Amino acid sequence: MPAQFRRTAAIALGLMITVAGCAKSEEDPSSGTAAAPEATQVVQSAAPGAATCTIDQYGGTKIDLKTATVGFSQSEKEANPFRIAETQSIEDEAAKLGITNLKTTNANSQFNKQISDVEQLLDQGAQLLIIAPLNSDGWDSVFAKAAEKKVPIITIDRKINAAACKDYLTFIGSDFAEQGKRAADEMAKALGNKGEVAILLGAPGNNVTTLRTSGFKDQIAKIAPDIKITFEQTGNFSREEGQKVTEQLLQSNPNINGVYGENDEMALGAITALKGAGKKAGDVKIVSIDGTKGAVQGIVDGWVSAVIESNPRFGPLAFQTATDFFGGQAVGQDIVIQDRAYDESNAKTDIASAY
Repeated sequence: MPAQFRRTAAIALGLMITVAGCAKSEEDPSSGTAAAPEATQVVQSAAPGAATCTIDQYGGTKIDLKTATVGFSQSEKEANPFRIAETQSIEDEAAKLGITNLKTTNANSQFNKQISDVEQLLDQGAQLLIIAPLNSDGWDSVFAKAAEKKVPIITIDRKINAAACKDYLTFIGSDFAEQGKRAADEMAKALGNKGEVAILLGAPGNNVTTLRTSGFKDQIAKIAPDIKITFEQTGNFSREEGQKVTEQLLQSNPNINGVYGENDEMALGAITALKGAGKKAGDVKIVSIDGTKGAVQGIVDGWVSAVIESNPRFGPLAFQTATDFFGGQAVGQDIVIQDRAYDESNAKTDIASAY
């Protein structure tokens, strides 16, 4: 592994320990307790020769983040626990580092508003942008304006379809296809490798939905060909829409065996629909992705079989990446984090780690 990636991974692990109050990693067999709720993200080992980016390659000048204007663009309203935790992590880390001029915006799931928000942040003098993008396409005007001002862009939790170290600096987030594969493994285990499954799709137009879907389908076809996917409809990552879509599903297929929710909010909406239809806990196997307390509690209560984490606590890693970049160090163009998982073996003991 290149030295800079070893250092990044070590920094991330160190942040997990110090920010979490000496919490141990979930993989530490000597730990008899759950990881602390504030445990931050740990970077996966980078492949040899993985692409990096420096300030000389990207363009721009070194700045002191403490006195800089930093812009953070949130994509969705903070009713979803993922978005609440994500924004809080950015704000908390900025405060911890003594960054006095953090400007935040929220697009409330309106893509045109997010583009306008980010352009306004640039007009207001932002010297660094951290963006949680709503959509993966349609960012050309932002890239042009940021390039003119030599402002680096760090994208978190969703990728933008553009060139790293050119249009934007780096992406920090999960391996979404791998999340889908892990969800498929859990669904196959819960169903004994046979049955009918419905997919509650995330919002269209972003790589999270695309990859969580393809990862799940490809893995099901590979390991459990007797599981048939008989229903797919978008729930837009919303609890309310997840409930409505599941109600429609149960009208057309009341004997569905499993539901794969591409986020926890839709899965929790599905549980409400199942209860309304007179189903009992465990009648329909549910697997979802995120790691919210509500979904992990669903495992404890018997409604959910497994939850694959998607860690939203980007603040420490995003600002450490920016610090390294402005300090002249090479940073990865694609920083992939590790995600844990919850099932009946650890849900009750580890629910404090959920958000």
